[in-house]
Amino acid sequence: MRFLFIVQGEGRGHLTQALALEEMLTRNGHEIVEVLVGRNSTRRLPGFFNRNIQAPVKRFISPYHPYMDENDRADVKKGIFTNLSLIPEYYRSICYINKRIEASKADVVINFYELLTGLTYTLFNPSIPYIAVGHQYLFLHNDFDAPQESLYQQYIMKLYAKLSSHNSLKRLALSYTNGRSDNSENIEIIPPLLRGEVTSMIPEDGEYIQGYMLLNRYANEIQDFHAMHPDIALHFFWDNVEADDVTQIDKNLTYHQIDDVKFLDLMAKCKAYATTAGFESICEAMYLGKPVQMIPVHIEQQFNAADASRSGAGIVSDHFDIDELMKFAESYEVNQEFIYWVRSSERRVLELFEKLINHRTADEADSIANCIPA
Repeated sequence: MRFLFIVQGEGRGHLTQALALEEMLTRNGHEIVEVLVGRNSTRRLPGFFNRNIQAPVKRFISPYHPYMDENDRADVKKGIFTNLSLIPEYYRSICYINKRIEASKADVVINFYELLTGLTYTLFNPSIPYIAVGHQYLFLHNDFDAPQESLYQQYIMKLYAKLSSHNSLKRLALSYTNGRSDNSENIEIIPPLLRGEVTSMIPEDGEYIQGYMLLNRYANEIQDFHAMHPDIALHFFWDNVEADDVTQIDKNLTYHQIDDVKFLDLMAKCKAYATTAGFESICEAMYLGKPVQMIPVHIEQQFNAADASRSGAGIVSDHFDIDELMKFAESYEVNQEFIYWVRSSERRVLELFEKLINHRTADEADSIANCIPA
């Protein structure tokens, strides 16, 4: 089969999922004809994606995610008003996406949580079917135990998830654990999509702490801890466009620009991992047997952190507290069931794709037959 990918380009999670799925599909004889990536002025497309993706990549302007307020929390209202002002630009992107879908001659479109894909299928309903993939679809599942947070922010988050998958053949919810299908929300649960670079690694027990900061200002918390514990080695990744590839404060505190090869190599050998609660890197840490501290900065990450904590990934905190993480690491046990679950992803995903496409083809054949007079 021929696939077209459409990927939300913010952060690294959806991008690494696209890379992992491209590996799976091409390894099994399928073709990725093109990859469309949403972009905005606040984030750059990581170099690891450009280096590793095999299909040709095209870009389009995509909505911003929430801005951060003075307390480093998502300013949802400001994000909404800013995006409303850019509606004409987004409509041009929707027209572009529709044009690329029809020109691709693909059999299936895979949407990695890009809002404009769902809006394209709402407005234009292209002839090529699509499947929506993302951890966020789990939050729509009727069995999901949601934390008691702002109902307004929950509504916005779930609305985004529904709009990004409107008219899809199926919502595939990436999850830390297996679970039942939810037919009322058109959801199938599948394992995380981890690339071969992760699943082929042999982890080691190191002595340093690795971290990822969504916001550069968290560096103040890291440096405060470092001042009190200068003998503990820290390697933190950030997206500071003004910094060099490596910023070494001293022998035990180093900041790195996002580099996926370095990121995974260091993770495989670290003692523990601290992060702002993105799904993908938590899964990588769990697979490599590393205890995690999660510091969510918006409601989506709060949901994700709660779910990951229930699955044994680690602890949830309101700031980078390395002391707390190191205490937790002393009693942490590797979740072997999660590792087996991840290893089943290729078989489960391929079987599900085949089932969905064959079922649609059969429905279309029946529809055509019913229109032909006897």
